Amino acid sequence: MRVTITRSVALAALTAAAVGFGSGTAAALDPVVQPDQGRAGVRLSHGETEAVAAGPMPALITMFVPLTKIGAGLHPDTEIYRDQYGGVYASLRQVIAESAEHPDGTITFLFNAPGSRGGRVMDVYQHWTE
Repeated sequence: MRVTITRSVALAALTAAAVGFGSGTAAALDPVVQPDQGRAGVRLSHGETEAVAAGPMPALITMFVPLTKIGAGLHPDTEIYRDQYGGVYASLRQVIAESAEHPDGTITFLFNAPGSRGGRVMDVYQHWTE
């Protein structure tokens, strides 16, 4: 369990660093904390979402977390394929990039407590209003 907690902290730090480096400015991250659900993360602005989609962060995250341990909360108007069992057939970069393509598109990264959320380490959610 200690290794899982350490990995989650490392991923959170990596996320913050990648957003800061990728955006070209000292961006103020919008923290999201859901203690009742055992998870915490960050909500990114549209500019930060674009920077993450174009940068190394999706590849860096998937070096440490396999896609089978990452959940995707897709927008209802997504063009990404989801099968009848909820399986998403896209890379992390594709999920992020689809939000970045919308004028007000953003993403939220949430890191899950060990043993929660069906064993998923991280969830990424798409947001836009178009």
